Amino acid sequence: MELTIRPVQHKRDLRTYIFLPEAIHAQHANWMPPLFMDEWTYYNPKKNKAFSYCDTILILAFRGKKPVGRIMGIIHHPYNEKVGMKTVRFAHFDCVEDEAVAKALLSAVEAWGQEKGMTEIVGPFGFSDKDPEGFMVEGFGELPILVTNCNLPYMPRFMEAFGYGKKTDCLDFLLDIADGVPEKYPLLFERVQLKSRVRVREFHRKKDLRPYIAPVFYLINETYKDLYGFVPLDDREIQEMVDRYLPILDTRYVKIALDENDQVVGFVIGIPNMAQGIQKARGRLFPLGLIHILQSARRTEQLDLMLGAVHPDYRNRGLNILMGWLLIQSARAAGIATFETHLVLESNRPMLAEYEKMGAKLHKRFRIYRKDLG
Repeated sequence: MELTIRPVQHKRDLRTYIFLPEAIHAQHANWMPPLFMDEWTYYNPKKNKAFSYCDTILILAFRGKKPVGRIMGIIHHPYNEKVGMKTVRFAHFDCVEDEAVAKALLSAVEAWGQEKGMTEIVGPFGFSDKDPEGFMVEGFGELPILVTNCNLPYMPRFMEAFGYGKKTDCLDFLLDIADGVPEKYPLLFERVQLKSRVRVREFHRKKDLRPYIAPVFYLINETYKDLYGFVPLDDREIQEMVDRYLPILDTRYVKIALDENDQVVGFVIGIPNMAQGIQKARGRLFPLGLIHILQSARRTEQLDLMLGAVHPDYRNRGLNILMGWLLIQSARAAGIATFETHLVLESNRPMLAEYEKMGAKLHKRFRIYRKDLG
């Protein structure tokens, strides 16, 4: 059947675009759907500010009348200006196992980017590093976590076949906190605690946590500013992140380091792994999806580390040990046996060294690809 490529132009197309991965991954046991309620918000320019400063295009592929693939193109003008590049990104790229479909979708974004003067294409990479990034190239037999892609193995093969090379890898680690934590870790905690003027705040109620969330994101802006793809969040975007993530936070797994003036100088945030609940809910909160997700979060033995940072002035002072050991204790008390980390750029040597000290093992690898545009 004839292959056609066309941009998303109306709500019916957008519905097809949003729900297409559900059909593509119907036989993919480890696929975790997105929360479709969030997807409608994400693709709504009135609710997602990123559309106001990025050029975007959503594209669908059809075999006859059957949708068989999708892709998003993004030109992030603030980031391009920051780094002096002319880069178009592709994101949310998914298709059936058909090389012609994949090539047509990528070619459409390449052509769109060239028309707008771009000289390089990279991806998968969304509006920010808070979106799922990279295609999984190692770890296909493992369950996903909330903030990573869950692609089928043929997608990286397609990228290499089309002349794309590696831009960078993002690494995911697993830490056994039941038996794998170095014996010296609690001793180091005691030593740092005695010498440090920093205190770690723990929480029992979300209303007590809320005042610290915005300062946490300001710290993210400071500490992540040199990481690949990162653009600082403004006040509106910070509030959107607060509203999005505060409802799902479990206060037991939030540790915030404060200096003598009660200023946030470090933090770590984890959430119970809820992949099986989201799978059972099929990405839908109602009528019973929310119950499945909450039950999964209560029963899991894994904590997913979502975010963490230490202010540059307080690095190498043991704050990671202070927050990390308290997080381990809280997790053990709840029956958690394993931590899975957020993605770490392979160039982030300090963070990789920290995980190595804790005995973490490489679990998954995600690759961001690139190609020069003629």
